[in-house]
Amino acid sequence: MNIILWIILGLLAGWIASIIMKTDSRQGPITDIILGIIGAFLGGFIVSLFGGSGVNGFNLYSLFISVLGAIIVIWIGRKLWH
Repeated sequence: MNIILWIILGLLAGWIASIIMKTDSRQGPITDIILGIIGAFLGGFIVSLFGGSGVNGFNLYSLFISVLGAIIVIWIGRKLWH
């Protein structure tokens, strides 16, 4: 997938995850992008462990997996730093 699409997907996933986890007022768009991209990798890895396909393009399935991964990343971050 094109790097621009990864950044856009990461931004969307990180932003949605930050709203769900109520951290959107404390983090900016760069943090959202980073969390979303890390979340995409983590979500894809977790789904592949269960036999599913990971993040495979710019579609709703990939966004969903990325958001789930970003939520996990935010949750882990909360546990480590709070």
